[in-house]
Amino acid sequence: MCYTWTSLYFTLKRLLSYSRPYRRSLMMAAMILWLVAATEVAGPIVISYFIDYILPENILSLWRVTELIVIYLALQVLSAMLRYYQALLFNRTALNIVQQMRTEVMDAALRQPLNVFDTQPIGQLISRVTNDTEVVKDLYVTVVASMIRSITLISAMLVAMFLLNWRLACVSLVLFPFITVVMWLYQHYSTPIVRRMRAYVADINNGFNEAINGMGVIQQFRQQLRFGVKLQRASYAHFQTRMETLRLEGYLLRPLLSLLFALILCSMLLLFGLNLGGTIGVGVLYAFINYLGRLNEPLIELTSQQSIMQQAAVAGERIFELIDSPAQKYGMDDLPLSGGAIELRNLYFAYRHGSPVLRHISLTAPERSFIALVGQTGSGKSTLANLIMGYYPVSEGTLLLDGRPIETLSHRVLRQGVAMVQQDPVVMADTIYGNVTLGRNINEHQVWRALEEVQLASLVRSLPAGIFTQLGEQGNTLSIGQKQLLALARVLVSAPAILLLDEATANIDSGTEQAIARALQTVRQNTTLVVIAHRLSTVIEADQILVLNQGEAVERGTHATLLQARGRYYQMYQLQQAGKALYTDVPQALSG
Repeated sequence: MCYTWTSLYFTLKRLLSYSRPYRRSLMMAAMILWLVAATEVAGPIVISYFIDYILPENILSLWRVTELIVIYLALQVLSAMLRYYQALLFNRTALNIVQQMRTEVMDAALRQPLNVFDTQPIGQLISRVTNDTEVVKDLYVTVVASMIRSITLISAMLVAMFLLNWRLACVSLVLFPFITVVMWLYQHYSTPIVRRMRAYVADINNGFNEAINGMGVIQQFRQQLRFGVKLQRASYAHFQTRMETLRLEGYLLRPLLSLLFALILCSMLLLFGLNLGGTIGVGVLYAFINYLGRLNEPLIELTSQQSIMQQAAVAGERIFELIDSPAQKYGMDDLPLSGGAIELRNLYFAYRHGSPVLRHISLTAPERSFIALVGQTGSGKSTLANLIMGYYPVSEGTLLLDGRPIETLSHRVLRQGVAMVQQDPVVMADTIYGNVTLGRNINEHQVWRALEEVQLASLVRSLPAGIFTQLGEQGNTLSIGQKQLLALARVLVSAPAILLLDEATANIDSGTEQAIARALQTVRQNTTLVVIAHRLSTVIEADQILVLNQGEAVERGTHATLLQARGRYYQMYQLQQAGKALYTDVPQALSG
């Protein structure tokens, strides 16, 4: 429990530190709340004065009564106006803080090492950026504002009570130790409940994200009911946890505090009846009863804010866990890659300790050469490409680009000098122009030239808005092959020193593949080309072919030398040739 209190304290302290740039606005809002409290406290004093000094007069002065009415109404109007202005200040500050925090969370998410995304559900990341930051906004809008308002109002009423009658005020003070105990009990029991509730919210977001992204597969295999039940269970777990907090508030806050206030009120009435130490005016008693009734609500509000504060603290822990997590590490060498030479020395890599994916890989690829990586599924080809991209740190061995260790290269050098076209490329919900340029300073002429090179220009010209045609989410208006061509154009518009193709031509027809091959021949004049391919016909012209099997390099050489060796590459090639012959013969037999 000590750890919980300590962690909550430091989390809330860090969350509140975001308000430092807005200290002036918050101080002004706090001063306005003091004025609001003063106006609210002054109202019962005016009524008390009327009861004790004006009402006993045999003849009421219309002027004095009117004067008191005007003063009372003016105080109420002023209180409402000041409340509006302070709420505006608090909300504006809260929105600015949430905007800054969301920016930091998104920046942290974008800088995470890729191995984090291998295990972290996307829905939980989305939950941290959206739901958790929204809860932090409530910390400022609801908790901070309510706590300051409640504390100022309670303080102002206590001052007024002591000024009116110190004995009745001392009776009221008996309430506060009990309030402290209630607040401690509430926080003690609500903390674990709130933690579970935030975890369930993340599970719901993750479930919806998974269901929406996989809707095609879900409907194809008629799994709507199973996914619906899964989401229903997560939602019901959140419902049950939320009901626990409501039950806790129901029997620990309002009923218990109302009982305490009833006991204090009875004590005041007893003191008034005994009339100890002098006369207590009826107006004073009215003011105390009014203050006691008003004390009830801010104290309950102050205690009930523990729930929102707990949620904000838990949300803050999740946010800061992401912000404080280590970012993808890069070096300081900012000299651009020129030739694109690649050298691997006894490379070893494992996603998880004890489960190596690559073992003892060595390779020398001169600049502007054509290197092919082939092998069965799971042999480590894509992993090797990801290491050359700098997506993962090398576990053991050395990886050199242009003779420089990859870990010493800066982020700018890697992203400008090394590019990859993947088998399942990412297409943004943007225009074709925006998908090709991705924010880079590239003109329309360069975009059209890249589209021509990848045989996509004729399709784009047929669209209503040309290169400014808006694509659907994830490029759903394009075929898989067209997505690959668009991703290739994205790279060719500004050719890097090293270009990796991970089955980038797997989903296009043979005619387009030949056109792409010709475009790549032109690119090779200034670029080192690394191609991962299952179709061996695409790597026949490679300067060097590296054959991988279960994470090890089992063969290397040109297409001709590997065929002569009659090893694994030879077997793969013969199987593909037999498959082509079968694919050709079967339609002919069916037509005959």
